[in-house]
Amino acid sequence: MTEHIVITRLGRHGDGIADTPAGPVYVPYTLPGETAAVEQWPGHPDRRHLIKVEIAGPERIVPVCPHFGTCGGCALQHLATARYRDWKRALVTDALTQVGLDTPVDDLIDAHGEGRRRAVFHARRGTRDVLEVGFSARKAHQVVAIDRCPILAPGLDGAIETAWAIAEQLTGARKPLDIQVTATDTGLDVDVRGSGPLTAAHIADLAQVAERRRLVRLTRHGEIMVQRATPMLKMGRAQVVLPPGAFLQATTAGEAALARLVEAYCDGAKTVADLFCGVGPFALRLAERARITAADNDADAIAALARAATATQGLKPIEAQARDLIRRPFASAELKGVDAVVFDPPRQGAEVQARALAASAAPTVVAVSCNSVTFARDARILVDGGYRLLRVTPVDQFLYSAHVELVALFRK
Repeated sequence: MTEHIVITRLGRHGDGIADTPAGPVYVPYTLPGETAAVEQWPGHPDRRHLIKVEIAGPERIVPVCPHFGTCGGCALQHLATARYRDWKRALVTDALTQVGLDTPVDDLIDAHGEGRRRAVFHARRGTRDVLEVGFSARKAHQVVAIDRCPILAPGLDGAIETAWAIAEQLTGARKPLDIQVTATDTGLDVDVRGSGPLTAAHIADLAQVAERRRLVRLTRHGEIMVQRATPMLKMGRAQVVLPPGAFLQATTAGEAALARLVEAYCDGAKTVADLFCGVGPFALRLAERARITAADNDADAIAALARAATATQGLKPIEAQARDLIRRPFASAELKGVDAVVFDPPRQGAEVQARALAASAAPTVVAVSCNSVTFARDARILVDGGYRLLRVTPVDQFLYSAHVELVALFRK
């Protein structure tokens, strides 16, 4: 049954919200001030599918992508820039308010730059047994087939065609595939997951795809099938050889913006602990001026960081260790003598490590986060442990999405 509702505000996931007598109702792709025709979302009494915007709001603009509204990758291409920036900054301020922290929050830094330098394409067979390669629909297992994406960096040119070519070679396996493509300084690096064991014929076919598409490397679940060159990225003055499927900041501009803030807040530190360090975007830059202890649970990332550090002249020593910081956080005694701690955890945050940091005497703590809610929880722990939260800077490298990165400075 069709309903007609008025949208009053935006939720933190980018959905329009209608305040009804039965409670809030969430409608993707709508904006405050709009009247929308909607229908029930099966199994979700507080959600509706958008049928049509009947009266558009004053802040609605034309989306930049024809797939917007079906592809689930972007939430807010239809929102005017100024309002979008205010909303994204508010994701941070609202999260801090929820935990009782009143801290200055800087203006949002636009760090989209040239666009996303890595993407995961999904390949599935649809209801009519037709191969579809693209991104997932919003809150659904359906794949929206795409032939272009305006938020990808030029370094990913050819990535979509490559994903289609790989999926077509593996179509006989009839398994859902995830194809991660990363733009490196030397070319496209591709990791395929979900294929199951491959026959010799499959491997030969994929090798031909890698050759035709001039891929730097093609791996399956991290296992090398074809390597034509070394996938590398420059971080500071170091050259990092990327592990297969390596995690990176979403954009080159985003990494640079975050690193500038981290370096500024660690200025003067002689010893720094970089926790959840990944392949070293902060550690390798900070090591130009300070001794570094770097830790991450990804052993391949740690090995890549260690090799890059060894091969780069002019860096101070980096002690790189593989360590699960969720289960075995750095204790306060291990941080004795450390001038600054940087921590950049995954989306779930670092509650256990934050509690250990709160008990430490480290003069400076710099938090980097991609989830304002878990950051606020961890910030509250640090403040309750005797730190002052002096500054928070939101960084937007996830353009049009409901995700925002941030860097925060704490002093004991």
